[in-house]
Amino acid sequence: MLSGEASWDGVDAALASHGDFLRRWCEEHEVQTNEVQRSWALLPGFLSVADGRPLELLELGPSAGLNLLWDRYRYRYSSGTWGSGALALSGDDRRPPPADLLGRSVEVVRRRGVDLSPVDVTTEHGARLLQAFVWADQTSRLDRLRRALDVVRGEPPELIRGDYVEALPALLSDRVAGAQLVVYQTASTMYLDRRGAERMRHALRDAGREEPLVFLTTGRAPDDDGFALELERFPDGRSQRLAVFDFHGEWLDWGR
Repeated sequence: MLSGEASWDGVDAALASHGDFLRRWCEEHEVQTNEVQRSWALLPGFLSVADGRPLELLELGPSAGLNLLWDRYRYRYSSGTWGSGALALSGDDRRPPPADLLGRSVEVVRRRGVDLSPVDVTTEHGARLLQAFVWADQTSRLDRLRRALDVVRGEPPELIRGDYVEALPALLSDRVAGAQLVVYQTASTMYLDRRGAERMRHALRDAGREEPLVFLTTGRAPDDDGFALELERFPDGRSQRLAVFDFHGEWLDWGR
């Protein structure tokens, strides 16, 4: 349907005539999404660690890297605005971030992401693949995704194919001098087994001993009500809950 070869009005005929292709496609592709709306919930977290130094970003499980370009979007909250990008992100900020936080500016000097199956949306196939995993009736979400794809095509981040648990020690040892390293993830560590999670934290702690870093991460919120956004500082592992937000970033409860 994204290619124009079928439509919802003729879905039965499309399933019959393209059945072989659809079965093969489902066998060959694992679900791979990249919800850019989450950047609306993550932005105040990034601003919380801004200390005047430029930021170096390392995302774990970035998919196509849409949330690696969070500083290229425009944001609206009931307490203020931030940024000037062509893509505007907003939502239901039940408890908004403080206005003075939105007054901070940042400079990003490097952005990298590590994913088992990164999606190259600079290609037509990659762009279609990402759109294929959005429900067809979610037209506003599809429109937002397509706008984000335009931003990514203009400045593609560095996406590395691999297991980030294995890759972390080497990546963390390669740092930009004078920058604040921010490692972050949304909805990827939940797929790690216990040993993988321990190895990840061990790598963060070891790298933090060489030079402190911060880890912005999400986990299930109490009562399974969205994601809890946590800020952890290494090497000591101090943790601070910053907010709770909807799994797809539709609402934000800052300071909860």
